[in-house]
Amino acid sequence: MKKLIGRLSGTDFSLWLFVTKTIAKTRIVPPQTEACAKFVLIALLLVSVGATSCRKPNPADEKRFDLKGKVVAVERDKHLVTISHEAVKDFMPGMTMPFMLPDEATLGYLATGDDITATLVVNGGQSWLENVTITRQSTDPSATTGITEAKEGDEVPDYTMVNQDAKDIRLNNFRGKALLLTFIYTRCPLPEYCNLMSTNFAEVDRQLQKEPDVYSRTHLLSITIDPDYDTPKVLRSYGAAHTERYQNETFEHWDFASGTKDQIKGVAQFFGLRYFQGSDQIVHGLRTVIISPEGKVVKVYRDNQWKPEDVVGEMKRALGGG
Repeated sequence: MKKLIGRLSGTDFSLWLFVTKTIAKTRIVPPQTEACAKFVLIALLLVSVGATSCRKPNPADEKRFDLKGKVVAVERDKHLVTISHEAVKDFMPGMTMPFMLPDEATLGYLATGDDITATLVVNGGQSWLENVTITRQSTDPSATTGITEAKEGDEVPDYTMVNQDAKDIRLNNFRGKALLLTFIYTRCPLPEYCNLMSTNFAEVDRQLQKEPDVYSRTHLLSITIDPDYDTPKVLRSYGAAHTERYQNETFEHWDFASGTKDQIKGVAQFFGLRYFQGSDQIVHGLRTVIISPEGKVVKVYRDNQWKPEDVVGEMKRALGGG
């Protein structure tokens, strides 16, 4: 850890101190705090291109590392590929994070779910992937052209699942309400993935409560992608902790759903979410969706950049509230 901190510029080190102090004020407890702090530090080293230096990279300064992992997402317009990778020897632990990939041809061919090996090149504040070798696991012809997913205006099928009370629920149960839906799993180790989605949903729930008429015409639904572990009992405990109502939580406004593997896979694929069982975690992307009272897709969020207040505004618009 000290070696990593030593690589930071003064600006980045100040940001590092701010982040660690902020984490200390949250409810994250060891070892999650340390894991979160390491993730932020490594992200500073790898992603903040040009933040520590404006000089042209000198090839003599390059450090090269072997990287192996599975592709979680491809952002061709940004030349980024998010990879759930194994530990990189002498550099960083295994985690899921984005990497720059300058090679247009390789970037154009990559698809979610591909296994890859590559050389991670680090030069000062810049990093990128080279010498990428791809092993395609998917037999879906659409994999080479990207993930297919529901589009705005598409009608959502009446999927069946089971909620935190072990009761069967159907998506059509929420017709007449603006439904906010996302995917999580309770053991997710990445603070900026599932935990952030649930934290954001809790904030959406709080904001909607301020307007009782709107609150009564909206609903939240979190669907696990780990149904073997996330039983109704587990989801009930997880959900009550996030609303902070604990034993008093009634789940009248926010359901947590599980089901069979096929049931969950069907819902996830409709919305364009792909996920895979890694060595010690589920490798997955993100999808958060607003569904209209008529049961049609209003908006799809594909990352973790959305803000609770923006989603609340979209839900009101879905209700015809401006």
